[in-house]
Amino acid sequence: MAWIWILAAGCAPVGDLSGADPLLLLSVLFFAPTILFLKSKGHSIHILCMSRGNADGLRNTRKEELYHACETLKIAHEQVKVLDHPKLQDGFHEKWDHGLVAELAMEHVQLWSIDTIVTFDSYGVSGHPNHKDVHHGICKFLHANRQGNVEAWELASLNILRKYSGPVDIWLSSFISFTRSKQSIYTLVNSSPSRSYEAMAAHRSQWVWFRRLFVMFSSYTYINMIQKI
Repeated sequence: MAWIWILAAGCAPVGDLSGADPLLLLSVLFFAPTILFLKSKGHSIHILCMSRGNADGLRNTRKEELYHACETLKIAHEQVKVLDHPKLQDGFHEKWDHGLVAELAMEHVQLWSIDTIVTFDSYGVSGHPNHKDVHHGICKFLHANRQGNVEAWELASLNILRKYSGPVDIWLSSFISFTRSKQSIYTLVNSSPSRSYEAMAAHRSQWVWFRRLFVMFSSYTYINMIQKI
């Protein structure tokens, strides 16, 4: 599944998210610190899932699991939208049309009066091609949006040592953010890592041993570093 986060118009800058505006979500596995931070600031989060995740023929199961995962993070069922476009099917060998991703982004930006998007970076954290396609689709959307009234942020992909450094990366990411203070980079720390575990566990069909280990040892469980696209 490849998802997009979207913030609605009138929100404060990412460094000071104090409003209560609608947002749109990406991935529980990687973005829990961002979700929980934004929830703590009173934002109403909406989720747009670009695919049902049918690589294993479990599209309906994955859809219901997503709803359950979002419920653990206090995101209401009616605030979650799952697409099932024939040209956006989940899989390592599936190439997504960047223009189509851009069109769908535009549709929901207009629907919810969005002014900020948060998505994957060009590597897509895990290197999954669908994650990369979402990033490139959002870049295409930004280029086509001549009004310039929407900004976008991306979750930084980490090297393998940092990726599996667990909570140690809280200090590493914070230090890097400090040294790059002139750039638009923010570090968001997860104040309740157990919530990440609960949310991922809701994806029962994917809750295999290596994902359990990932949630325990991945730095993405404990901190997100996001930067402006």
